[in-house]
Amino acid sequence: MPAYLLFALRVVTGLGGMVLVITTLSAAIRSFVLPRNEVVRLNVWVFMGIRTVFDGAAKVANSYERRDRIMAHYAPVALVALPVVWEALVSVGYTGMYWAVGEGTWLHCYQLSGSSLLTLGTIDDFSLFGGVLTYSEAALGLLLLTLLLSYLPTIYQAFSRREATVALLELRAGTPPTAACLLGWLNHDGSVQNDDQQWAEWERWFVEIEESHTSLPILSFFRSPQPGRSWVTAGGLILDTAALLFAAVDGPQPRQAQLTFKAGCLAMNRVYRFFDDKAGSEPTDLLPEGEGADPGRAEFDEACRILAGKGLKICDDRTAAWQQYRELRSRYATAVQFLGRLLMAPGTATT
Repeated sequence: MPAYLLFALRVVTGLGGMVLVITTLSAAIRSFVLPRNEVVRLNVWVFMGIRTVFDGAAKVANSYERRDRIMAHYAPVALVALPVVWEALVSVGYTGMYWAVGEGTWLHCYQLSGSSLLTLGTIDDFSLFGGVLTYSEAALGLLLLTLLLSYLPTIYQAFSRREATVALLELRAGTPPTAACLLGWLNHDGSVQNDDQQWAEWERWFVEIEESHTSLPILSFFRSPQPGRSWVTAGGLILDTAALLFAAVDGPQPRQAQLTFKAGCLAMNRVYRFFDDKAGSEPTDLLPEGEGADPGRAEFDEACRILAGKGLKICDDRTAAWQQYRELRSRYATAVQFLGRLLMAPGTATT
């Protein structure tokens, strides 16, 4: 090969390796350091590739419980795979740069890159430029691992706070959990419109969901410790409870409940748009049969009957109440159903 062509090839290879390293480092920083919900395409490709494998394994399971056990491993495996992919790409990028500065054959450059990245020190035969690359690669390798390890406590703290609310909600909403049962519990002292503290706690929960599940999207896929629980169905249940209160119960609408309903609609729809419009993920068809469907008029009337039995005053115009309930649910139902299918969440009765 002519010298000028070899020189051009080395320049292009070196620049390509540099771009690959910078792109990978940018992905790591945007994943764990940048405090905003930004899609990182490299991470999306990793997550979607691993999700395809888990979807295939879940589809051959003959029960929801087995599918849930399989999918419970998806988020941890995908999270651990991130630094592996990042470091593999960095190794490839530096291999190209070592070859560009004349460190020897491709095999030697690959061995030098691996030795530097993993700080093994098995190869110390390099030039001045090779030494600069070696030390920078070693520092970068440690940085990538440190980023993930330092943010694991943050991820699990957010997960713990989320699941505490989900577990408390299950205790209050009955088995299976329903909006009518939860609304009846809120009416324990005969003044459902005055329980602002509980609605305020749910409002803060929704705000945390919006922030944490868009800035750290892998957190959405961490499943609840119990197979029958899910943050998606819990969020939908709270919103259904608010919608049922506003539509069916005759009386003033609590201001705090209105704020919680608005916060919940914003949170669920923003997480939904993050995955649907930006990440391009498609929901999977792995929900248990019959779950996640919209409530019908019969279910709504039954919920009203239950509420009346618990001492709540129900609106006289049941048809108008039903229409208002449907309108309120339309503000979040699409987001809840999409996330339920995407995350393979267990269904709950909507009324």
